[in-house]
Amino acid sequence: MPGPTRQRERTSEEETETENETGCPECESDSLVRSPDGGELVCDDCGLVIEEEHIDRGPEWRAFNHSERQSKSRVGAPTTQTMHDKGLTTQIDWKDKDAYGRSISSEKRSQMHRLRKWQERIRTKDAGERNLQFALSEIDRMSSALGVPRSVREVASVIYRRALDDDLIRGRSIEGVATAALYAACRQEGIPRSLDEVAEVARVEQKEIGRTYRYIAQELSLGLEPVDPVQYVPRFCSELGLSEEVEQKTREIIEVTAEKGMLSGKSPTGYAAAAIYAASLLCNEKKTQREVAEVAQVTEVTIRNRYQEQIEALGIH
Repeated sequence: MPGPTRQRERTSEEETETENETGCPECESDSLVRSPDGGELVCDDCGLVIEEEHIDRGPEWRAFNHSERQSKSRVGAPTTQTMHDKGLTTQIDWKDKDAYGRSISSEKRSQMHRLRKWQERIRTKDAGERNLQFALSEIDRMSSALGVPRSVREVASVIYRRALDDDLIRGRSIEGVATAALYAACRQEGIPRSLDEVAEVARVEQKEIGRTYRYIAQELSLGLEPVDPVQYVPRFCSELGLSEEVEQKTREIIEVTAEKGMLSGKSPTGYAAAAIYAASLLCNEKKTQREVAEVAQVTEVTIRNRYQEQIEALGIH
């Protein structure tokens, strides 16, 4: 067993290491920073090098641009929730070329075709994984058609996996739950896509999407807030070719009328479309009700009703 002197030395070394991590021994400053390569611990105030020759856990190679980093990296793509196996299995490329970009022989092409076929078969071990693969591919297809970013696809895949783990799929179609998960992800990430737009790219009826969405939102406690009509304004104005002045005026109309409680129970897309129509008249960039209705995917009657309510609330005659 070590003696008392050895124990005291070890204790003092541990205290010194703790002090070095928490503050600078020279100026007693707490602002310690590590160098970009992680090799040195430096005081940001006085410049004292507190710790050096630290273990560098990064790669042993250096890269100065993205292409060099990609060519030297020896790891695969990060895991993703948008694939049933999270992207961990091997994928055999369909280009039938070798590492140098040269076409392979017909014998090798036949062999690669056979390997590719078996690889697709063994990626799913049972019907549950096959159904999950189909659902995630549906989410990816609809996301591409709607033009939503990658983050929404990831969130939609996570919501679908949660619904699958809680056995919410039973008695419902896979397409319906996948579409409802995508719509919920759009709402959660603040990407303005109406139920009509989602239903256009889906393979199920709008009524089923709405019913399934309400069910999974309640069961999974998603806690989604009502859609703000302002979120639709930039996209609608862009598609109509309206100026920044009209967009700003539309935001003002929505904010003023919403404060008076007129937004409650109204469709956000119809409300935003009516505000855009009113703002275009006020800014002398007139658009017809039909043009606005086609972009917002609402009826002209809805725009007329909301428009009348808004101009009355604003006191405009």
